[in-house]
Amino acid sequence: MCGVTDVDVLVVGAGPAGAACAHWLARRGHRVLAVEKKVFPRDKTCGDGLTPRAVRQLNDMGLGERLSEGHLRYDGLRAIAHGVTLEMPWPSHPEFPSYGYVVRRRDLDLMVADRAAEVGAKVWTGAEALAPILEAGIVRGAQVRRKETGTVEAVRARYVVVADGANSRFGRQLGCARNRDYPLGMAIRGYYTSPYHDDPWIESHLDITDRDGSHLPGYGWIFPVGDGTINVGCGLLNTFSGWKDINTTRLMDAFTHTAPERWGISPETACGAPTGGRLPTGGSIVPHSGPTWLVVGDAGGSVNPFNGEGISIAYETGRLAADALDLALATGDGLALATYEQRLAETYGLYFRVARAFVKAIGNPAVMRELVRIGMHNRSLMEWVLRIMANLMRPDELGPAEAAYLAVERLVAAAPAP
Repeated sequence: MCGVTDVDVLVVGAGPAGAACAHWLARRGHRVLAVEKKVFPRDKTCGDGLTPRAVRQLNDMGLGERLSEGHLRYDGLRAIAHGVTLEMPWPSHPEFPSYGYVVRRRDLDLMVADRAAEVGAKVWTGAEALAPILEAGIVRGAQVRRKETGTVEAVRARYVVVADGANSRFGRQLGCARNRDYPLGMAIRGYYTSPYHDDPWIESHLDITDRDGSHLPGYGWIFPVGDGTINVGCGLLNTFSGWKDINTTRLMDAFTHTAPERWGISPETACGAPTGGRLPTGGSIVPHSGPTWLVVGDAGGSVNPFNGEGISIAYETGRLAADALDLALATGDGLALATYEQRLAETYGLYFRVARAFVKAIGNPAVMRELVRIGMHNRSLMEWVLRIMANLMRPDELGPAEAAYLAVERLVAAAPAP
């Protein structure tokens, strides 16, 4: 053991949620240290697509110009199913831009961590938080092992933010666990070279089949990266009946062999073996807070059950946590951390409940296929679905999507909470 570092806030993990939280705390003048087990740049299994909600957060952090330089901007979603193709631009919105970007996570996470450092946060990479420091049962920091020196250092902090991802080992030490009644996502992705690497649409395939034409649960995606490659992957929720019998590697193999030929997806164009992982969704990892600590991003299971997207919510929860911590530090009252749970409930609580009810309802692949078939022949309906699934409903007007969502929301709100 050597050395002791004292900070206001220790952030365990410097991925999207952790780096965003560190950024907003440092911007407000607090002493914050983010420790990241890996060394940037590092790869991360992800679709790499940034929705308008994610872009808004990055713009707010002052990264708009860096996003626009050398990264692919896309206009919206191309949905393909049952022989029908729909190209749907991102809807206009008073708070979010009408475009997204595709950025490899190895580049994106480094960009945001660097931005946090630029505004005053300390960021240690190759530094693993081994165990919490406890005083009378209260978390007061962590023992951190520095890879470059092999030493273990005590980092003392008034507050700790848990942001070490979906398999949060640090969170488990604090008693956090996944509610197994909530949907669990599984995803796998790989990169391929392609002549359409700069296509202006991200592509979603809603009716995956195997080589024999038999339908499979889940969906596939093809996201152009703009650097000569495309990100190709498949996602699946455990709400689908028979999901335990689905091997994601075989699902990926089936999709890459049946994807449109124009993309040029083949073993010869693969940039390496695909990688996969599990995605806890809908705020399924609880609790999200303790007397001196908060949980953000994937460590709290914050992936959107509707579409498997988690980057925007990671940035947002990191920012919400920074708001609560700023209040606690400014007032000297740790009870201010309770505002974080309140803001989570206000922002995502009912939305996640609606999403969980929806994905449970489509758990039968035959039902899912029929709903997709109906939707693909009704462009207006699919545009409503896109707005709802990406959580881009307008607060300033009641359009068809907002009305449809509110009707479902009322039903879910009236039902007993799980």
